[in-house]
Amino acid sequence: MDMTTGSPLRLILLFSIPLIIGNIFQQFYTIVDTMVVGRVLGVTALAALGSVDTINWITTGAVLGMTQGFGILIAQKFGDKNVHQLNRIIRNSLLLSACLAVVLLVVVQLAINPFLVLLQVPSEIMPFSRLYLRILISGIPISIAYNMQAVILRSLGDSRSPLTAMVIATLTNIMLDILFVVFFRWGIVGAAAATLIAQFVSASYCATRIAKIELIHLTFDNLKPDPDWTIPMLKLGLPLAFQNMVISLGGMVLQSVIDSFGVLVIAGSTATNKLYGILESAALAYGYAMTTYVGQNYGAQKYTRIRKGVKTANIISVFSCVFIAFITISFGKSFLGFFISGTPEEVSTTMDYAYGFLRDMSLFLPTLYLIHILRSVLQGIGHTVMTMTSGIVELVIRIIVALTLPFIFGPGILFYAHILAWIGSDVALIISYFYIQRGFAEDTV
Repeated sequence: MDMTTGSPLRLILLFSIPLIIGNIFQQFYTIVDTMVVGRVLGVTALAALGSVDTINWITTGAVLGMTQGFGILIAQKFGDKNVHQLNRIIRNSLLLSACLAVVLLVVVQLAINPFLVLLQVPSEIMPFSRLYLRILISGIPISIAYNMQAVILRSLGDSRSPLTAMVIATLTNIMLDILFVVFFRWGIVGAAAATLIAQFVSASYCATRIAKIELIHLTFDNLKPDPDWTIPMLKLGLPLAFQNMVISLGGMVLQSVIDSFGVLVIAGSTATNKLYGILESAALAYGYAMTTYVGQNYGAQKYTRIRKGVKTANIISVFSCVFIAFITISFGKSFLGFFISGTPEEVSTTMDYAYGFLRDMSLFLPTLYLIHILRSVLQGIGHTVMTMTSGIVELVIRIIVALTLPFIFGPGILFYAHILAWIGSDVALIISYFYIQRGFAEDTV
């Protein structure tokens, strides 16, 4: 999809809708994991999964950041129709991603035990948390393979292939969850294994799609490091990886506070976090759309279209937030009930925490959506250091709130650490965007 011509509203929606559906499917298969574990294995197993979410977020954040950084140059070179440099960047992206996979796999596996101690994971769930995490982390190369290939497809304007990949992965994950956990009784090991196999299937599908794109020329002979592009690509990817890891670090501090309040609060937080993925699905899609839209138009030097696209995306996001908040607040308890089982007292207490967290986040969704749009705009232009700064702001606010308010007002206030961090990040991003767009030259095309 060439996003340098045509209606911004039409292009953004056409690009975003498949991604929204794909993100929902992606979240759906993590939700199925949680539902199967929570309903079949109980609150303790549910808490074991949730207690290590932030560690998984850190590694996923590093992967997403690096691959998104590489995708900025891919979108820009596609926008200015430079096919030769486009292929050089794609080849180098694949090689750098492979190196990242090896480094992350080794480092995170070695850091698992210190992380679990830092998070104050309760002793009764520690063995389950460690085992689940080790299996998930072993799949880092698979995760990087999928995300890099999905970024290549999205940067070229193809948002439908990642959707198809997610649909296939979701169906695979659901079937394997039922088989491994319900029938084979493999417990959380089965849930983790089902996730890894589903990711492998989605990565394989994306590989077949890329192989059919005539614009891309990949052979084993030309897959060689490209020194001319390595540094520029790392300058874009490393700040985004650092940004995501910093944000996740703030989440880790918050998770350690949640863990200190016991298993029921952890279980309530876990249930909410799985639905949080659904709340954020459209925001992620609009973000990916804007990175591609802005990257292509910046490469084509069409700056007026960038401004129009930003306004359009924000209008779309407001309507989306109102609709999502209405659904989650109205039916949130019913959704959460799928994750929670146990004694009546356990269910009641866990539900109170989970619904309180979900309701409060839903009301402040516009602040989260603005983050995704403005960050993606700055990323598409190539200003990844500015987006990294907004991540640092999130970290500082999240840590301050997490370490103070819950001990004054109780655990029910925990998720305001997220909300206040979103607001602080919005302020930093708004200032950055208006500063950058004032420097846009007049359109040359």
